[in-house]
Amino acid sequence: MDESTDRTMTDGPATTYAADPIDDPEVIAEPPAREIPAWLAAWVAALEGNAAFDRVGDRLAPLARRLDGGTAGPLLRGEWLGHALHPLTTDLPLGCWLSAGILDVVGGRPGRRSAQRLVGLGLCFVPLAAVSGMTDWAAIDRPATRRAGVAHAGGNGAVAFAYLRSWRNRRRGRHLRGVAWGMTGGSLAIATGYLGGHLAFARRVGTGERGDLPVDRSGSDGVNGPLGRYEEVIAARVAVG
Repeated sequence: MDESTDRTMTDGPATTYAADPIDDPEVIAEPPAREIPAWLAAWVAALEGNAAFDRVGDRLAPLARRLDGGTAGPLLRGEWLGHALHPLTTDLPLGCWLSAGILDVVGGRPGRRSAQRLVGLGLCFVPLAAVSGMTDWAAIDRPATRRAGVAHAGGNGAVAFAYLRSWRNRRRGRHLRGVAWGMTGGSLAIATGYLGGHLAFARRVGTGERGDLPVDRSGSDGVNGPLGRYEEVIAARVAVG
């Protein structure tokens, strides 16, 4: 098997990520940790420490609990998939919008109508991405992580608004203005996408097995070594700091 890496946030005064190739299930390799940029760590810390997001979260919580506890809850959580549904649903609008942006650059006038349709199609996928994300957010207990989730949702709302403006301007024949709004939305999506990765991989939101998917823990997934030892590896890394 080729060596692979996974990323784990370690404890300490500075936020660091360690890339750990695992060849032998009995040995945990620990190469030097790489610190993320100070401004990025400060930005995330500021979001997670901003109590103003609690007020927004308190208003969203009843809706999130209804979605999670309702008949659609298992569907939105991804019980039928074996893992969370939300990451898949975010790929749908982002894929459409990225494709529209490519057409804006290389499609010329013949590609304008197709780009407009792709922007509109991406907007159609936004509600599913939003409700699946809220269902995962409903299960978060840690206040700091809930705040990051609120910021992520708010940022994604701003992205959707920018693409809505892009679609409306394109539809009215204001192509350049529509492209500008699309570039704004795409730029914002980079920041919200980073927060989504932070929630999933650093804070473990929406991770873990779902539904009744059978898992063979005696084998290897080709990434983390034997499946049954993954949690042990994470715990060992945290213990050594």
